[in-house]
Amino acid sequence: MINRRQILQAGALGALGLGWGDLQAHLAAAEHHQSLPRKRAKACIFLFMWGGPSQLETFDLKPDAPAEVRGDFKPIATKVPGTQICEHFGRVAQWTDKLAIVRSLTHDDPAHLSSGHATLTGQLAPVVKSDADPPSSKDSPHLGSLISKLRPNDNGLPSFVAMPWKALHPAAPGGEAPGQHGGWLGSAYDGMLLGGDLNDPNWRPQGLGLPADIELGRLQSRVELMKMMDAQRVGIHKSLAASSFESHQTRALEMIGSAKVRSAFDLSQETPETRERYGRNIHGQCVLMARRLVEHGVPLVSVNWHNDGKNFWDTHGNNFNRLKNDLIPPADMALAALLQDLEERGMLDETLVAWVGEFGRKPQISQNNAGREHWPFCYNGLLAGGGIKPGIVYGASDKHAAYPVSDPVTPQDFATTILHAMGVSTTQSLLDRENRPHHVCSGRILQDLLVG
Repeated sequence: MINRRQILQAGALGALGLGWGDLQAHLAAAEHHQSLPRKRAKACIFLFMWGGPSQLETFDLKPDAPAEVRGDFKPIATKVPGTQICEHFGRVAQWTDKLAIVRSLTHDDPAHLSSGHATLTGQLAPVVKSDADPPSSKDSPHLGSLISKLRPNDNGLPSFVAMPWKALHPAAPGGEAPGQHGGWLGSAYDGMLLGGDLNDPNWRPQGLGLPADIELGRLQSRVELMKMMDAQRVGIHKSLAASSFESHQTRALEMIGSAKVRSAFDLSQETPETRERYGRNIHGQCVLMARRLVEHGVPLVSVNWHNDGKNFWDTHGNNFNRLKNDLIPPADMALAALLQDLEERGMLDETLVAWVGEFGRKPQISQNNAGREHWPFCYNGLLAGGGIKPGIVYGASDKHAAYPVSDPVTPQDFATTILHAMGVSTTQSLLDRENRPHHVCSGRILQDLLVG
């Protein structure tokens, strides 16, 4: 309902020659401004635990459940009285006063690829419950692609960086998970992929090094020449693909020519102690790079759990040894180091950290191989910083961590809350390449997770 003040505003707008559509846009903007969180995140570091971490071995242990459900791991006390997590997350346990632990994530899609799309985009995949459908132009944009569209960078750095690869599952017929690029927004919003092993002492970001035969000044001259040529082509019809290619090419040259940009990607500027604290492994160094990038002004960085050659967090077999020896230690080190680093640098209040997989694991342990199967009906996620209430547990699961018993949260809700915390209007629509409108997100804002 429109109140008296809004009617007066309508009259003022009419006097200025603005129509009803302008008034609607004005009121929508005002409503969005009033609903924004008090503390808005300037950046988000999205840690995607590809494969599906077990809720029962991470942040929702059930020590009173039968042995075939509870498994081998024990819960430990944390910084927050009454909140327990897995004993192998000993470092993170000291930082739970900064975390919101969501124990009631739920959906009904057991497929890696389509549920990965929902996790990374906040929207259902074009084909749900499918591991056979690869990325397509019908995908929804990655959260980073939305941020690239809505909050484009003007400092020479990309708005969206993903590393160290596009998440792919060799056992899935579709291979690469959909939802990791610009989708219906177009390839101009794909973001920058920072590939390779960042822990390798010889690692350098591909595409940011100067060719051996070109000096910086000469390269900058080429950038200016390209800009001039583009300006001369104004008015000449160009295909969408050609325009997108030229945009990428110009942006790449500008990045190569910027010492500031190259510095942002230079891990050698970190102290050896800091690099050790994050973990001298590919995941730890990716998370450290994510902190460097948001510190330099990149608004969204997505760290996908890397290709470890062992099916990632998809622990159908040897679940407990894989978690104890290979998966939890680097995840624990990196997340704890990130929270400490952001806190010490005064960045945690303005940086949103998300830690989540595409689903959880079945409560019943597979007796023949000590594994757990896919289980989307109940799993965990973490949020911290950037306007998120610290030191809380949101939602609860039943006695076997099989289903939520309070405050169920969908992947759409999780993503919508992230966008809202970053100051994005979650009720708006964007046009695709064919000028068709799409809602930015389809979930609800979890207000109880937000400060203020």
